[in-house]
Amino acid sequence: MTVLSTERLTLTPVAAGDMDDLTALWADADFTRHIMGRGLSEEEVWFRLLRDVGHWQVKGYGNWSIRETATGAYVGSVGVLDYRRDMTPPFDAPELGWGVAPAFQGRSMAREALQAALAWTDKHRAEPRTVCMISPDNAASIRLAERVGYRPYGHADYKGSVVTLFERVKGGPTEAVGGAADRTGGAG
Repeated sequence: MTVLSTERLTLTPVAAGDMDDLTALWADADFTRHIMGRGLSEEEVWFRLLRDVGHWQVKGYGNWSIRETATGAYVGSVGVLDYRRDMTPPFDAPELGWGVAPAFQGRSMAREALQAALAWTDKHRAEPRTVCMISPDNAASIRLAERVGYRPYGHADYKGSVVTLFERVKGGPTEAVGGAADRTGGAG
């Protein structure tokens, strides 16, 4: 199991035990407004959880659940993904994705978790770059992506919405996260 830790956070691969936290997060319309545009049902969240667990099994990487180390509180998720999205242009590199519950936004936790995931990706993946897609209306995620080294390279229509495509060169600039550690076991 690939577990990452930072000064304040512990990142563990998404597991069945995360279902209640995931259901609460994905039902929150404030959280999903830039991602899906609506909250998700328990059934839809269950399918996402199964996809995430399977992603780790098949690819050896995937979404991590982010928790505060001190309290165990569920913060959100960050991941290295291969979702084979149906869009033009298609992604040709690992995708990074992240989301933090509204209660934890504005506390630099998304940045801290994303930096840990990028450090892991730079160390364990051979691809020369990573990509991500962000709604043009999601200014906070765009600022975060740019802060950790992502730069826009195009636009795509994804499921009827325009998204901005970003790329980051492997080993690109990120701000240092004090105390970041990688406790990796298993595939990856």
